[in-house]
Amino acid sequence: MYNFRSEGREFASNRCLIIADGFYEFTDPKDPKKKRKDKWLFTKKDEPIFCIAGIWRETPEVGQAFTMLTMEPGPDIAPYHDRQIVILERGTWADWLDPAISAKSLIKPLPVGTLSVEQVG
Repeated sequence: MYNFRSEGREFASNRCLIIADGFYEFTDPKDPKKKRKDKWLFTKKDEPIFCIAGIWRETPEVGQAFTMLTMEPGPDIAPYHDRQIVILERGTWADWLDPAISAKSLIKPLPVGTLSVEQVG
């Protein structure tokens, strides 16, 4: 699995949903004596799961494989990282699987305050 930039692409086929309950981002440690990066857990407020926009393909080497799409960071992610995964609003999950619906119309940042963030390491 690799992350793949979504900007300017339509993804007219092989779209998939990747179900998750959270994801991590890492930043340089606030404590200069600390060797490991700070670890931040992001979850969606008031929803136990969410879906990440993905694409899949068949390869002779590994069989079916998928990748998560990324985009410019939304307001909740921007303080922690310069990219983010494409998190789809619950009402657009079925739309993402329909190639007749423009991918560009579905790939957008979530509104500010949609994600909870907790330092976990």
